[in-house]
Amino acid sequence: MITESKIGFDNEKYLRMQSEHIRERIAQFGDKLYLEFGGKLFDDYHASRVLPGFKPDSKLQMLLQLKDEAEIVIVINSDDIEKNKIRGDLGITYDVDVIRLFNVFTKIGLYVSSVVLTRYDNQPTADAFQSRLEALGIKVYHHYSIKGYPSNLKYIISDEGYGRNDYIETSRKLVVITAPGPGSGKMATCLSQLYHEHKRGINAGYAKFETFPIWNLPLRHPVNIAYEAATADLNDVNMIDPFHLEAYGKTTVNYNRDVEIFPVLNAMFEMILGESPYKSPTDMGVNMAGNCIINDENTCKAARDEIIRRYYVAMCDNKKGLIPTEEVVKLELLMKQANVTADDRKVIAAALKREQETGAPAAAMELPDGTILTGKTSDLLGAVSALLLNALKHFAGIDDSVLLMSPHVIEPIMDLKVNHLGNNNPRIHTDETLYALSICATTDDNAKKAMEQLSKLRGCEVHSTVILSPVDERIFKRLGVNLTCEPKYSN
Repeated sequence: MITESKIGFDNEKYLRMQSEHIRERIAQFGDKLYLEFGGKLFDDYHASRVLPGFKPDSKLQMLLQLKDEAEIVIVINSDDIEKNKIRGDLGITYDVDVIRLFNVFTKIGLYVSSVVLTRYDNQPTADAFQSRLEALGIKVYHHYSIKGYPSNLKYIISDEGYGRNDYIETSRKLVVITAPGPGSGKMATCLSQLYHEHKRGINAGYAKFETFPIWNLPLRHPVNIAYEAATADLNDVNMIDPFHLEAYGKTTVNYNRDVEIFPVLNAMFEMILGESPYKSPTDMGVNMAGNCIINDENTCKAARDEIIRRYYVAMCDNKKGLIPTEEVVKLELLMKQANVTADDRKVIAAALKREQETGAPAAAMELPDGTILTGKTSDLLGAVSALLLNALKHFAGIDDSVLLMSPHVIEPIMDLKVNHLGNNNPRIHTDETLYALSICATTDDNAKKAMEQLSKLRGCEVHSTVILSPVDERIFKRLGVNLTCEPKYSN
């Protein structure tokens, strides 16, 4: 939970400015605007962490203000379906996320007109997914790989290139192109539609809505460095937009992929539309987030905290063999650029100190008011489970000596785990702790009071001295707790 003193972003101003700016861009092109929507539409937790005050569903709320003139097209790379690509923050495959997105958008009143399978090449899993979508009443289109993309412009902008793609039937002025994640083909889908619309005599335009990097913040502003940290696996690098500087004499920030592809995009616009509406990659964007920062000091602090967290996540992923060492090195360099060290994350030192005192894995939590709590490993509870109970007692005003759960409740769970389910570790995980606590809450007032404090954990900082199980990681994520771990295993 963000306290008033830590707010750095005016969310209401953002919703108002952003929707107005998109309406202006629609009017610029006349008949239709294809808006490439980067990032996450309704669960943008990265933005809410680095821009304290930004609501995770801000972009969705902004779209709701335009819902009568907007429709959504979801695109997914057919190769990602074939590879069972996972969305890291949710732990679900991209194809499952497409259906999740469709259901969420539809439920709140946004019109989703279709799904596009990009890089389609008759992949069996893509065909199976299409059948599943069509059984749900969702219209599906195919876009294909184009030889020589994006440099062979004459071929790309022809009936054999974009012309081979299915024309997506749309009915509203604003067409939002979104996807489960990067590399799905959002921009190519937009450009393909521009080609088809132009052939049909329809005045259509393109714009890009990408929250980061924030174009009107300095290049080395912590918020923009935090974006590089978040996309270390994509090798994105923030840079001054040279086209904008040349055209207007103004310094703005973009990232390498957009700067590198802009000459090609510009040529495409000229070939499709007759002339390009843009002089720079920055011109293509419609993001107003930088205009809504109301406390730069708080925002910088939040962004620096995020950089440290990303560094620890990367070290743990490297330990697990999930990412190369080069990504960790890149994050180390970004920490130096942001002038932060592990000492700036107070829970790290507190957890390590507790581990040294007890000789076993430990954990620490920093509350919004700066209070530090710790948890230690016991015969019954793992360190993070103990920490969770300590935090709930603190919020409920319950004395630390009070037991929220009797050993008589915990011991049968331990017996079930070890003697019947084949677990080696008898200590109960955070999910089991919460289940046990909820059962105790039916008969114990203290347990009930503790359960009522769960929402207060959102935004708290936690550090564990060992890598946690996927179960514990998921529980902290669902509770909205910002978790880091030392890159080592308990055994």
